[in-house]
Amino acid sequence: MDTTRNTVLEAWMAEHGYSSNSLADAVNRALEQLTGRHGGLDGSSVRDWKAGRVTWPKSATRKALEGVSGLPAIALGFVPRGRPSSTPAPPQQEDPDMKRRTLVGGIAAAAAAAAAPGTASPRRIGMSDVNRLNKRFAEIIASDHRHGGQLGIEQQAAELANEALNLQNAGSATQRVRSHLYASAAAFRSSAMWAAIDGRRYDDAKAHMREAQALAEMSGDQAIKFRIWSHAGTMYRHMGRPADAFAANDVARNLHLTRRDPLFASLGLARQGAIHGAAHDRTGTRRAFEQAQDAMLRADPADYRPVWMLAFYDQAELDHLALSAHLALGDYSTAEFHAHRCLSALRPHMVRSRAITTTRLAHAQLAQGAPDTATATAMKVPADAATQHARVTRMLQEFGAALRATAPGSSSVQTWTEHAATWRMAA
Repeated sequence: MDTTRNTVLEAWMAEHGYSSNSLADAVNRALEQLTGRHGGLDGSSVRDWKAGRVTWPKSATRKALEGVSGLPAIALGFVPRGRPSSTPAPPQQEDPDMKRRTLVGGIAAAAAAAAAPGTASPRRIGMSDVNRLNKRFAEIIASDHRHGGQLGIEQQAAELANEALNLQNAGSATQRVRSHLYASAAAFRSSAMWAAIDGRRYDDAKAHMREAQALAEMSGDQAIKFRIWSHAGTMYRHMGRPADAFAANDVARNLHLTRRDPLFASLGLARQGAIHGAAHDRTGTRRAFEQAQDAMLRADPADYRPVWMLAFYDQAELDHLALSAHLALGDYSTAEFHAHRCLSALRPHMVRSRAITTTRLAHAQLAQGAPDTATATAMKVPADAATQHARVTRMLQEFGAALRATAPGSSSVQTWTEHAATWRMAA
């Protein structure tokens, strides 16, 4: 039997973000609304459609599929029985009334457009639109890892979130595409929130957080819910509010996603460990990081994860959070150990993280009575991070104050003072 693939259906599914299983589920639900009985389709049924093994589904199934897609079955590449799939319908069989209505409709649409300049007829929004936004989002994430905390990054991410919401009203779309748009808008707003946190603009961060949380609820996307609540926990930790930090991070850690994917569980536990460190709980810190490490080792690297997760969470980030926790606890030798491990594993694009880790390493070395070594470490921080990143600038100012307090009149103080002056001149 000739089994010409239904490439039209395949293209439509890709455009609207459907897998074989998810399309089968959607058609089953539509069948239940039509007939009162849940459909019996599964992924293999849809794969038969795509492979051309089924060229004309049963009547009820076609109606359900047309309800899901908003298109007639023929427009999805299906061929009525009796018509060879390789032979198009002859032109003379076209319904003349339909042809006339199409022509009249086209003329009317053109007239309406001419009469109302600036308006556009509704279009179909698909996954290609979502993917274009997400590609720009990936560029923002890359910029954040290079620079971090910049107001421009915050504004770009917020504008991208607004674009995603405007797209919701720009045309028709399936529920699946709309969910992806809400999830993307939530992710963009979450990145604006993170940039504000990193820049210590906490009032702005909280405003972004509230909008991101609402968008995440509309999307139903567990990964973006995790990201937002986990960011909230970090925000409250930086603000010196450990009780609120624990509460927010617990929302993230209690999502079903963390039971399904050990890598999300690991990130939630690592950030919990950092909060325990800020709360001066040594036992809680040690236990959380042991569990975070165990969960990371159980995670399957081949599993699908969103771009923001893949871009930053790895062994280096786990050690970075452990460094922060042990510095807060005053366990400086352990902090130094994690700093060296983090710096050796950091990926090249993690420019901001390298600057923060290097600064924290200098603090840990100074606290252990090694001002010369600490000063040499602090001087490795790039000038742009030292002068333009709010968190790094503040930590280096604190380093200078601690150096002057612990080694007054030393050559290290003079060296550091002269070096810091070159940063200020460069800025």
